[in-house]
Amino acid sequence: MPSLSIFLFLLGLFGTARAVTVHGQIPFGQTSSLATATTGGDSVAPTASSNTKLLAAYDETILKPPPPPEDQAPTYTLNLAASNASVPGISIMQHGSFFGFSIEMSVITQLMGKNASLMQVPFLNLMAQIQHRAGGVHIRMGGNTQDFAYWVDSIPNGHATSKENSDSKNPTLTPAVLYSDELFYLAANISALVNVRWYLGIPFNDTNWRLTIAEKGQAILGDHLIGLQAGNEPDYYLGHQHRVEPYGPAEYANEFQSLIQTINNNPNIPIKNMLIGPSLASGPWEPQQVWDVGYLDRFKDVLTAITMEHYPSNNCYATYGIGSYVDPQETFHEFLSHNAGLELVKPYIYSSSLVQGIGKPFIMFETNSATCGGLPGISDSFGAALWALDYGLTMAASNFSHALLHVGGQNVYYNPFTAPPTNQSSFNQWTVGAVFYSVVIVSEIFGKSNVSQIVDTSNSGLYTPSYAIYDNGGLSKVALFNFIDDPSGSHDVTATVTVDGGQVPPQVWVKYFLADSVSVKTNLTWAGQTFGNKFEVDGRLKGDLNINTISCDQGTNQCHIPLKAPSFALVFLTDPNAQKTDSQPPDAVTFQTTALTKTVNTATIDPSILATSNGHSGKERQNVGSTSPGSISAAESLRVLAPGLVVLLAAMCGAAVVLTSYTP
Repeated sequence: MPSLSIFLFLLGLFGTARAVTVHGQIPFGQTSSLATATTGGDSVAPTASSNTKLLAAYDETILKPPPPPEDQAPTYTLNLAASNASVPGISIMQHGSFFGFSIEMSVITQLMGKNASLMQVPFLNLMAQIQHRAGGVHIRMGGNTQDFAYWVDSIPNGHATSKENSDSKNPTLTPAVLYSDELFYLAANISALVNVRWYLGIPFNDTNWRLTIAEKGQAILGDHLIGLQAGNEPDYYLGHQHRVEPYGPAEYANEFQSLIQTINNNPNIPIKNMLIGPSLASGPWEPQQVWDVGYLDRFKDVLTAITMEHYPSNNCYATYGIGSYVDPQETFHEFLSHNAGLELVKPYIYSSSLVQGIGKPFIMFETNSATCGGLPGISDSFGAALWALDYGLTMAASNFSHALLHVGGQNVYYNPFTAPPTNQSSFNQWTVGAVFYSVVIVSEIFGKSNVSQIVDTSNSGLYTPSYAIYDNGGLSKVALFNFIDDPSGSHDVTATVTVDGGQVPPQVWVKYFLADSVSVKTNLTWAGQTFGNKFEVDGRLKGDLNINTISCDQGTNQCHIPLKAPSFALVFLTDPNAQKTDSQPPDAVTFQTTALTKTVNTATIDPSILATSNGHSGKERQNVGSTSPGSISAAESLRVLAPGLVVLLAAMCGAAVVLTSYTP
């Protein structure tokens, strides 16, 4: 048939992914545990050589939950203003895309796709979950690797990126990266399916500026490129031996000025004012030291955002032998109170007000639970998800505009999502880390209105923080936490919500984020649904949606919301289901996939979904093409040379576009 001939021609033109089909059971080595896994007893400082071969992303360490506090009140009352007009300290307008991701450049092909023709379906599904709630997703492609990234015309086997030797002076030992045009076409095609907007980083390893990433990014990504980072943690450049003495904020600012001049003289970078900085780690330098050299006043006309990067803890001794040992069991309790978020945000309060004064967004450009890959037993636990959720809302209430959770490879504990090792991708699916639920929940808290505001209303101690969320000026949601771990029920709490200047509704709708303990990593549920446990994730929520309806007493103007220990509750004052329309289906548009063998591990997308996949419409799942062997599904590259070409090729090839999992 003609369409099949065209498909075979196109398949040959753009290349194919070959792999050995694997049959049989999951290898024993994959399921083995850490030899020194902490179980709550005495722990010994591990070293980089003391672990078994179990990859950190699948670590099975379970910590002992901290004991419950003795003085937690079982009930408390929140008297919330009906209108934002009378709320002191309320935040700026927030977006559902508040939480995004910072993807280490060296793992892009593992997570996003081999190239523009072969995109990772689980990744698309996960991004679709956020797009459905928020309208879009912000992703940074960068990290330590970006300063040592080099453009090449092509990479063997059609890869978008390729790892090179590590920089021995880099404490996180991140590989340097080669990249080709495929990187930008890959990103553009992802944006065509799930509305992702991108940050890129200009290499800053020296001042012989390599601007190809800016030239290609602007030319290929268009308005889906929203920022170019100029310097990644420059306060560590001297310590990492990437600069020589003297090097401080003044020298960095002078380099920034040199970069601006070079960009201004480059006709292939038409948009001159999309730089991002200073992206301090808040280690050797404090933000005020950079402001003191006139950074904001000098560069405000070319800066599109002001950025910081920070982690609350580190695992550098256990991973690289650097610094001193951080015991996860002894550290766990530090993540399980509102104080964690407050202390993380405190150093940036003054800077946040300065940045508002010049009309720029203030972004936490890279963060997670602990640098050097996270902490075993903490970073992938339900407790970490509660921590990230509270930390994110604290940042939003403190007028950060966005925050990006860092994502690495299989050798880190803190990943929001992880692809299976390439030699296991025939029989394993993806793994979602606990903090991915935090991102989904925050996207639902702020939604698509882009006029949400939040205020910290906590008044019952550090273990039960709370927030009020206002949309279009009116009280719309309440966010409630219980960080305490107590299966007996003795530390379950009840929050009573009252409305000042108004009246509670007859009933409220509550979505709960639940797990058996702050220590667990499995069977996490958001409103009754789960993405699945490790190696079970295709990016789609499983199970029946469960929204609790709780009657309120309008006579006393009270709604009583119970919270288990531990749990999180999002209280809707209006029916969340009533907001759905024909153009906003109740379920995220996702892409079917399997995890059987390389020969059938494919997904198909109906062209009508591709044509309407920018976050505002879509079809029911039955309209998505077949994943069965032998079914009719034609493949074509989604290389974005021109928008019309995608539609034309899809029409020529048949009824569907094929996406596939592959071995990088």
